[in-house]
Amino acid sequence: MSILLLGGSPQLPSSSSRLLLHIGEQLALQGHSYARLHVRDLPARALLLADYDDVAIARAVRAVADADAIVIATPIYKASYTGLLKAFLDLLPQDGLAGKLVLPLATGGGHAHTLALDYALRPVLHALGAKQVFTSIYVNAQQLAWHEERGLSLDAPIAERVQAGIEELSTGLFVLQGRRPPAPAEVPHPVRSLQDQPYAPQFQAA
Repeated sequence: MSILLLGGSPQLPSSSSRLLLHIGEQLALQGHSYARLHVRDLPARALLLADYDDVAIARAVRAVADADAIVIATPIYKASYTGLLKAFLDLLPQDGLAGKLVLPLATGGGHAHTLALDYALRPVLHALGAKQVFTSIYVNAQQLAWHEERGLSLDAPIAERVQAGIEELSTGLFVLQGRRPPAPAEVPHPVRSLQDQPYAPQFQAA
């Protein structure tokens, strides 16, 4: 079974994309495979015009259809998820998430928009027919940091929430497969995360 990491940030790398890949790596350590799709990489005109004949758009929609689970990450702008992500979700058919497990993530500048995922994005995910939408994870800028040598680090409280989300999604996938999740001792821990997204001060956006 496969997982699609769906990034809705207009910048790359960004806090949300780094968190997204961190979770993908942790899920891979538990035996799951994943692919990545950043909406910003799709052709803008085809995206805005909903051009299903465009090869890149068709491939992206197919990637969602082929995935068993979707991890969606977005920065919060003006109390909601990005218009970029909205434009892509609008391309999906009415049942575009049918039968899929979904873990929503968001990053923002403070605690003011903690519930933005629940009142803005979650209803859309349910409307698209998601089988299960797990507990939303919101991380503010003060709860995560990027280090050139150590990669992404999270404050202890949010690290626990992120790990809980990973475990929920992983367990859900194993259940769909009819398999038993591995014991915690069997899951190794990476020395460094997100080596393919180097630090750059100008990219410290959500």
